[in-house]
Amino acid sequence: MKRYKKNTTDIKDLCDFCGLPYPASKLIQGIEETTICAICASTCNQMFKGDDALGRRKPFRKDQINLIPPAEIKKQLDKYIVRQERAKKMVSVAVRHHYKRILNPTPSDDVELEKSNILLIGPTGCGKTLLARCLAKILDVPFAIGDATTLTEAGYVGEDVENLLLRLIQAANYDLTRAERGIIYIDEIDKIARTHNNPSITRDVSGEGVQQGLLKILEGTISNVPPQGGRKHPEQEYIRINTSQILFIAGGTFDGIENSIGRRIGRKQIGFDAETKELDELGLGKILEHTEPEDLMEFGMIPEFIGRFPLVCIIHPLDLEAMIKVLTEPKNALIRQYQAFFKMENANLDFTMEALEEISRKALAKKTGARALRAIIEELLLDTMFELPSSQKPRTFRITPEIVKGNQPIKPIYHELKPSTKSAL
Repeated sequence: MKRYKKNTTDIKDLCDFCGLPYPASKLIQGIEETTICAICASTCNQMFKGDDALGRRKPFRKDQINLIPPAEIKKQLDKYIVRQERAKKMVSVAVRHHYKRILNPTPSDDVELEKSNILLIGPTGCGKTLLARCLAKILDVPFAIGDATTLTEAGYVGEDVENLLLRLIQAANYDLTRAERGIIYIDEIDKIARTHNNPSITRDVSGEGVQQGLLKILEGTISNVPPQGGRKHPEQEYIRINTSQILFIAGGTFDGIENSIGRRIGRKQIGFDAETKELDELGLGKILEHTEPEDLMEFGMIPEFIGRFPLVCIIHPLDLEAMIKVLTEPKNALIRQYQAFFKMENANLDFTMEALEEISRKALAKKTGARALRAIIEELLLDTMFELPSSQKPRTFRITPEIVKGNQPIKPIYHELKPSTKSAL
């Protein structure tokens, strides 16, 4: 094989696979003047990683999935997610049943097991994406996140639904056997609701059209995925992947669906206790617990799409107490992260409980959930972190409510250096 050299005329200057010219990528020439670029060669190498020496797909091994009991799954989720007890139980049981179905495709009584995709409904910043990501981490399976807002019906400007599968294949390092047992989280699923409640004669290419394009993938089909994404071409080679074993988790805020629920159930006595409560006295989470398929259809989801998500989990909004726990309790808690950053610069960072409460109140006022916490802390500590590397003296920064309110600046408390106790060695 001869490597392509610049300014030579004896070989072609275009890749026969993707048409990429030199010098955008290195070209390698084969027999009969065929050329391939470095990008296509790398893609082919990744595609063959999941095959054996004869080009056959490697068989699935049961030890490739770390299947644990639902109680253990929830215990692991508790390390990262605050509250949401019922949602964590529902998801833990659903995931356990899904992978039990994969590991036992034909039970002794010949019962055919079907998968149950999961739909997460809750306000922004309450932990929907984090829940799906933690599940994939616990089970040690390939995981991919797709954004429904970028998807359009096939043939129009935007991404095709097959691009969701391509992200999963890439997350599995092009091992199709592992990719077919992975998890795909589709975020902002409520953004593909059809624009009109009644069917229209015009195309809804980013709404109802996307829902129809997702139907077969969600249920299970052999899908042809372009290796490098983008548009499909008639002469293009495709990656064939079976989606019947892929667990789909969709999440969305469904902003305004509580109005549909309210119109359906009316202003009457609802709730789980003996007290009489009117609809406007209930929290958003309690209202969303009454979500029915007809409410989702009124929002703009087609019945066929709703039917492919039999499990609906409600993610409750975070209150003041939950916000404080988000700051301090999880393994990836924000306060722990910033304390680790300060430790790297030989400094300590302390927050009083009153300061944490004030930060949580400011975050609740922004109405963007836990995402507002990082923005507030970044703004609070910006000047301090800017000057932090300038001095390596041991010091402590204590954050109080007055500092959070902006009434006082952050001042370091310096520590006296202890005498050195180094040995003579």
